[in-house]
Amino acid sequence: MSNQVPDTAHKILAESVGQMVLIKLRGGKSIRGKLKSYDLHLNIVLDNAEEEMSNGEWRKLGTVLIRGENIVVISPM
Repeated sequence: MSNQVPDTAHKILAESVGQMVLIKLRGGKSIRGKLKSYDLHLNIVLDNAEEEMSNGEWRKLGTVLIRGENIVVISPM
């Protein structure tokens, strides 16, 4: 299985820098925030990040780094 990310994914991410994104992680967690940067391995830095809690409320996290290997979905908001 290839670890390469399709060029279209990088294009969408490049267009989303500075915009709000929703990220779903392995294990079912969801985090949203402003996409600050990303790299070739889809490691993501979000500003003003928030984590969705089990009761549907959002908990503020601040600036976070998410390892690309834990990401299942990245969606522009």
